[in-house]
Amino acid sequence: MAGITSRTKYTSLDDTVEDKLGYFAQKMTVEAFPSERYYRRSSSVHFNENRPTIEELKTGLAKSEFQDLEFGKHVPFHDEAFKMGWMKGVLMPCLLNIWGVMLFLRLSWVVGQCGIFQAILVITLCNVVTFITSLSMSAVSTNGKIKGGGIYYMISRSLGAEFGGAIGVLLTIANSIAVATYLIGFVDSLLDMLKQYLNNFNGILDDIDTRVNDVRWIGASLLVFCLVLAIVGMNWVTRVQTILLIFLVLSQVDFIVGSFLPAEDEAKFGFVGYSAKTFSDNFMTTNYHDHDDPGNAPGFFQVFGVFFPAVTGIVAGANLSGDLKDPAEAIPKGTLSAIETSGDPAEYIAFLNGSESIDVFSYDNCTLRKCDYGSSNDQQTLAKISYTSYLVFAGCFAATLSSAIASLVGAPRVLQALAKDKLYPLIGFFANGYGKNNEPIRGYVLSFLIALGCVMIGNLDVVSSLLSNFFVAAYALINFSVFHASMVKSPGWRPAFKYYNQWVSLIGTFLCVAVMFLMDPITAFITIACVGILYFYIKYRKPEAHWGSSTEAQQFVNTLQNVHELSNAPDHVKNFRPKVLVFSGNPAHRIPLMDFANLLTKKLSLLMCADIQHDVTTKERESLKEVASNWLTEHKMKAFYFVAKDRTFEEGAMSCMSLAGLGKFSPNMILLGYKQNWFDDESGTCQYYNILHEALDMNLGLSILRLPSGCDFSNKFENEEVLDIEISNAEDDDGLCDDDDDDDDEKDTGMTLKIPKFLGNDLDDKRRRHRSKRRSIFTGQDGNLVPSAVLDDINIFKRKKQQGVIDIWWLYDDGGLTLLLPVILKTRKQFGECQLRVFALGSKVDDLDSETKNMAKLLKKFRICCADVIIIPPVTTDAKEDSLVRFEEICNRANTPINQLLENKERSNRFLRLAEILQERSEHSQLVVMTLPMPRPNFICSSLYMSWLEIMSCDMAMPFLFVRGNQTSVLTFYS
Repeated sequence: MAGITSRTKYTSLDDTVEDKLGYFAQKMTVEAFPSERYYRRSSSVHFNENRPTIEELKTGLAKSEFQDLEFGKHVPFHDEAFKMGWMKGVLMPCLLNIWGVMLFLRLSWVVGQCGIFQAILVITLCNVVTFITSLSMSAVSTNGKIKGGGIYYMISRSLGAEFGGAIGVLLTIANSIAVATYLIGFVDSLLDMLKQYLNNFNGILDDIDTRVNDVRWIGASLLVFCLVLAIVGMNWVTRVQTILLIFLVLSQVDFIVGSFLPAEDEAKFGFVGYSAKTFSDNFMTTNYHDHDDPGNAPGFFQVFGVFFPAVTGIVAGANLSGDLKDPAEAIPKGTLSAIETSGDPAEYIAFLNGSESIDVFSYDNCTLRKCDYGSSNDQQTLAKISYTSYLVFAGCFAATLSSAIASLVGAPRVLQALAKDKLYPLIGFFANGYGKNNEPIRGYVLSFLIALGCVMIGNLDVVSSLLSNFFVAAYALINFSVFHASMVKSPGWRPAFKYYNQWVSLIGTFLCVAVMFLMDPITAFITIACVGILYFYIKYRKPEAHWGSSTEAQQFVNTLQNVHELSNAPDHVKNFRPKVLVFSGNPAHRIPLMDFANLLTKKLSLLMCADIQHDVTTKERESLKEVASNWLTEHKMKAFYFVAKDRTFEEGAMSCMSLAGLGKFSPNMILLGYKQNWFDDESGTCQYYNILHEALDMNLGLSILRLPSGCDFSNKFENEEVLDIEISNAEDDDGLCDDDDDDDDEKDTGMTLKIPKFLGNDLDDKRRRHRSKRRSIFTGQDGNLVPSAVLDDINIFKRKKQQGVIDIWWLYDDGGLTLLLPVILKTRKQFGECQLRVFALGSKVDDLDSETKNMAKLLKKFRICCADVIIIPPVTTDAKEDSLVRFEEICNRANTPINQLLENKERSNRFLRLAEILQERSEHSQLVVMTLPMPRPNFICSSLYMSWLEIMSCDMAMPFLFVRGNQTSVLTFYS
């Protein structure tokens, strides 16, 4: 068909050998020729090959990739699976479904209600909807290789797992129940035929008007036949469908022949043969009525809604996508051909029916008696017009039976594809297939049981409209997927089928939604509710399903647009968030540092982890990224990790601070672990000090975290294993907060996904009684668990503080960052029970009360609740003798120059006095946050600066955080 690119067929073994010989013949280069095998998934190729790596191309030495291929050796192949072309695989199933029971039982009713013109209009509108949907389906099916699953596979790969998983469940259920509806229709037609042709026939087990038990046993018998046929294989299914299609064609021929040969006794049924008067009377005349309920007569759109299910068989071929030789060629060609082939006969039959058959209004007044004949009342009008009558019944039987077989074959394949993708729990059992065609036997059995249960009910008129709505919802999503992919303009959206338009697909989406409500508004709402519930359930589960859908492409586009908008918007102090660049190295080595950084951002701000390496290859860098990303995912930390390669730590840090982020989506502060070995690493200490200076020059805030046992635990454990442990809340007494235990944050954002109430409270109650806690098991080099003391140090920021205070030593006004960070920490569960105390330096000894009131007033304006505000007297008095001695020991160990000590004697004394007051006031605090002294490399050497930090924090038994803002306000009391 035009618009579908031709595809050259290849024999994989011969061509692979030929390609390898050609590639081997290139003695002057290791470059590979463009070949299809490099773009296939590894699971689908005969030879597990990769194109040459960058390293191999640079060195000119390629690994031997021919060692697995022995030329001239016979390579055994399994028997080829049975695959169908576009005629048997798509065209025939679609025709068998479209030429369904509606053609024989409802088309005459449509003509009787609407007249010829409006009946043809109804058929045309139905074909418009299906034609647009087929164009969209053709575009999707030619945008890459289509596997088993049909419509589910297309929607899930186009719109994402959420929509695909929702529609996959609905299609599986709808197809399974549809099997029963078709078989019940078959039995009803069979019993009607027996009543017409057999005198005194009054049913087999039941009265002909009751017929429930007859429907049950005949329907169950037919269902067993369909199941056996499906299990035997698609080859036999195709053979049976070919026979049924012949009966369908013969039934239509029988009708056309009979239309030219009216019998005299058929006039009483309203069939008068071709008549210009009848044609004129029926062409524009409408007769919308319902004699059983005169006040509820249908209108044009109600008739449209009744007839539309007749054309919902256009996906019968697509559902067999896994059994097609080339789905990208077969689905567009077969589906569009089926619509064209089936649409014209339907309109022609409607035309003939209106030209020859007198409708009910030619009879006596039907309000006084029951009218059994006429196009509007008699479902067997086509049989009465036909020449033999029984061929029309045979066609009706063929239509219902073929539709039942198609549904029974299609439903398990959708379920199998759904199970392979693991979007729902406990359905992986249905993923396995059997035989060379990978037949979903387990799915067959499930569909059989569902259909059998429905057959036992005996009457499914109530759910028939719901099933049609399920199918139309799938059509709407197919149309929308084409519109969405076209609007996003993903480079991967390149359908080989070119005859589609994004706006036509959008119109098709609205038409499908409109059809859903025209058929039945109640079931339309039910369908939308079902799709919504399943959509949010999958979104809540977050399965690993990254298929390059247009939803993912849209997410990228939206993110890019938001970043641009954020970069163009002026900063406002009310929207300030700490966007942290933490120099973590390998995050798994500095777990407390990562936990603390995560507390500051906690999914609500930017967290970036920098790992500076001096000598790392590209392959090693990628390995580091993969390991670190997996670690962050396991610990549920929303962070970005990157590796910087540089000669020194200082140069690497400067590169990270300069280049990290994108626009305003960039760090505004850095977090460093305290350098524990600064005494023994003079060069490293200078670099560490320079980094602080450069960060402030780059307008970044500073923070240094010191822990009693340090931040680096890489030498304390060899392996970490993360486990999810299911425990009851009554047993939850270890005092640790989960990595994702941040309901307080989610409550503030309003973005938490809530379980709808109409799903019931069982799930919510279960979550309250039991929960899965994520715990890390650390083992040392000897294979034994690490000591509990080491484990406590590692989990220092996971453990919930029951009580205590966070002391904030806001010594100098740095813009408020020293004050803001503790306020943020207090909103986390780990510090939620702690109180804030604020310490500030006083300027006058005799004015401390006034300064205390002013500070308390300022904090109140900032809306920061503090347990106490303490103003420290000016720290100008001399330090104690033991403090001086200890400081001298530190300076001597650090080889601090004498001139530096003399020039900064008063400043050093001030820090010694602060250290004394710190030990006195904050000895029992849970956390101390202090303003970081200003680094001045031109005036203060690194050893003296680190000596000040050391003397203030060395004796503190709790986490100690030095903070320095960039002199830009991060707090405001204005609204």
